[in-house]
Amino acid sequence: MDLVSRRGRWWLPLSIVVLAGALLLGAYIGPAGRVTGANWHLIWTVRMPRVVLAALVGAMLSVAGASYQGAFGNPLADPYLLGVAAGSGLGATIVFVAGRANTHGWLIDPLPLASFAGGLAAVFITYVIGSAFGSTRSSLTLVLAGVAITSLATAIQTFVLYRNTEVIREVYSWILGRLSTATWRDVKLVLPYIVVSCVVLLLHRRQLDLLRVGDDEAASLGMQVGRVRLVVVVAATLGTAAAVSVSGLIGFVGIVVPHAVRMMAGASYRRLLPLTIVLGAAFLVLTDIPGRVLSHGSETPIGVVTAFFGAPFFIVVLMRRRLGGDAR
Repeated sequence: MDLVSRRGRWWLPLSIVVLAGALLLGAYIGPAGRVTGANWHLIWTVRMPRVVLAALVGAMLSVAGASYQGAFGNPLADPYLLGVAAGSGLGATIVFVAGRANTHGWLIDPLPLASFAGGLAAVFITYVIGSAFGSTRSSLTLVLAGVAITSLATAIQTFVLYRNTEVIREVYSWILGRLSTATWRDVKLVLPYIVVSCVVLLLHRRQLDLLRVGDDEAASLGMQVGRVRLVVVVAATLGTAAAVSVSGLIGFVGIVVPHAVRMMAGASYRRLLPLTIVLGAAFLVLTDIPGRVLSHGSETPIGVVTAFFGAPFFIVVLMRRRLGGDAR
């Protein structure tokens, strides 16, 4: 046991080293060329916002995935479980249809604002429905409500696109991820939401460990299960909606990173959440690099790259569970 504890102390420092290497590599590789004194301004204004935003979005999606998995007792839960992706996609679609080109003079870009509002609205409706038609302690009812709201929002989005085919390409590009358009303004926009969300989730990591043993056992130890689950879901959703509003929909991050960390460092949330934040940031920075290198006229969307790595990993996770692997 002492050996395990000693080994566990090294995971966070090592993950920070990995993140630092990923940030340097992300800043060094890209369409603006190698980092030199002559093009430093271009690197700072074009590439660094993209690298920093990728780190923030990766950290948020990863820690949100781990938190959802703990709150719902479902190791396959991801940040888009409660309809935040579908709601954000619908909000972004409405902005494209309304004519984003006519809003360049606005003080606030309506695209991330509409995406953020759509994601939060979808989750709010999901939670209201899940609480009204089932026990507030039933995570299954909440998940089913999320599936229903996701289907409804997707149907509305499809109908809107069918009536406005000229914006399909723009919407499709946003859905597959859009870190290539990142600016420091985007970083400043999402930073407060992501920081607050991560801090709240980190403060609840001990409660998430208690939820691993079951709701009844956690309640018998004095924990207010419903309140804890609500706080965790709200914090994870708030951060996810903010991240999605500027990055588009980037899948599999909330599945791949938490499960990879569990395989390496164990299932305790006291260790899992900090590691998912750091390694999630490194993961998305690194997976953003192939899209720049493999570009032919236009970049490969980052959502395609994460799906390329994430889908096989998801299959491995399913196989491990079938063979009796760790559940949480």
